[in-house]
Amino acid sequence: MAAIPDETVRGPAALEPLDAHNLGLLANVHPVAWENPEPKDRYHLVVVGAGTAGLVSAAIAASLGARVALVERALMGGDCLNVGCVPSKALLGAARGWHAAREAAARFGGPAATGGGDFAAAMTRVRRIRAELSPVDGAPRFHGELGVDVFFGHGRFVSTETLEAGGRRLRFRRAVIATGARAAVPPIPGLAEAGYRTNETIFNLTERPDSLVVIGGGPIGCELAQAFARFGTRVTLLEAGERILARDDPEAAAVVAHSLARDGVELVTGARVDRLERTGSGERAVHYRTEAGEEIATGSEVLVAVGRAPNVEDLGLESAGVRRGRGGVEVDGRMRTANRRIYAIGDVASPLRFTHAADAQARMVVRNALFFGRGRAAELLIPWATYTSPELAHVGITAAEVAEAGARVETVTVPFHDVDRAKLDGDDEGFLRVHLRAGSDRILGATLVGEHAGELISQITQAMRAGSGLGRLGDVVHPYPTRAAVIGRAADAWRRTRLTPRVRRGFDLFFRLFA
Repeated sequence: MAAIPDETVRGPAALEPLDAHNLGLLANVHPVAWENPEPKDRYHLVVVGAGTAGLVSAAIAASLGARVALVERALMGGDCLNVGCVPSKALLGAARGWHAAREAAARFGGPAATGGGDFAAAMTRVRRIRAELSPVDGAPRFHGELGVDVFFGHGRFVSTETLEAGGRRLRFRRAVIATGARAAVPPIPGLAEAGYRTNETIFNLTERPDSLVVIGGGPIGCELAQAFARFGTRVTLLEAGERILARDDPEAAAVVAHSLARDGVELVTGARVDRLERTGSGERAVHYRTEAGEEIATGSEVLVAVGRAPNVEDLGLESAGVRRGRGGVEVDGRMRTANRRIYAIGDVASPLRFTHAADAQARMVVRNALFFGRGRAAELLIPWATYTSPELAHVGITAAEVAEAGARVETVTVPFHDVDRAKLDGDDEGFLRVHLRAGSDRILGATLVGEHAGELISQITQAMRAGSGLGRLGDVVHPYPTRAAVIGRAADAWRRTRLTPRVRRGFDLFFRLFA
């Protein structure tokens, strides 16, 4: 068995437990015996950070024949593989399975599930799947298959064209900063002393917490609150704003809120957390206030999910001539920094902190940096999804922008209870809402809230990217019965709005003449 790595190798969040699955993960994303190679005289591209943005940049550039160096201080794969998308969606899948087993008798006449389930087995599955997926993002593949020079160590610019990593200096023609972001931790008195978890440590659990307080009602907070509630944990979610999922359509967010409450999550909005402390029984007491006064929520665990903070510290940005902004590294529309040799992409430089956004930016920046491309981030059409049950997905113009646009935007809404497949499956809550330019069928944006919304939004995203209107999208024939029929129904609803009194009179005249 490989030697147990120390804290610096495990990364900012130590992986626990160090079982066969996590050791297998580490063998790919930060091999214990890895030796950094001797640097080339000069690289076409040096990439700092081996999360999604960095991995895609390095892989594409190397596949085209460029000399590429990839620098990572902790775990290759970044948040997505290690503490984000992969473990969280595996956990949500297990929670959905538990929920379906309990609901089978009441909803479908199936056998009644008994017992509390094996949480440790569910978490073992999370670790196993993560380890199984890790070779794609791992150092052995990038070095051996793709020909990338992989350096482990903290990367720091020492000049406008040189980076130091692991005691070696890497000269570059172009560089990409892709250091990502980390869980933001608010300065709440007593938080550190009481102890808390973020997405970087919540997946280390091997025993189900009896109770959990979630601070933050964004996508991460909502997804994990619902998952743990479905595992049987008593969950309280505290959100400082007026509602959860603040940047999403208010009615769509309300559907998710109703589902969370139905699953047992106690939702408290307008909650300002004052302090934390440990109780005599070892629980964490979260003191907060609302308009109704001061309250206390207790939990055996506390999850902080209040947003992300870009990783910009100690990168030597000043030496590189790179400026910092409020949201991380400052870039122009082409993701280029103040130093024209250096670009920044992904969570460290973009307000769209999604894996797929980082992937798209990486593809664009390789063209811009190495082949004189002129791609702009604003041209990328980036959807997003929150993987609660039901899911909430969105693309394009937001509800707030629709309200600001007023009569210049027309909106079509189709509830899922009008879609046969949704009723057959017993999951007919939610809706599709499409925003159109007034007087046309040009799609400006859409929100979907319902099961599999994250899959369905891609049809609308593709239509928007291709410039196809809702009418053209409605001409697509879907198998019956499928949930995608909701898109056809939205097109039908739009067509009915075109049947003005004048158009109807024209049809009446036509049929009288050809009676």
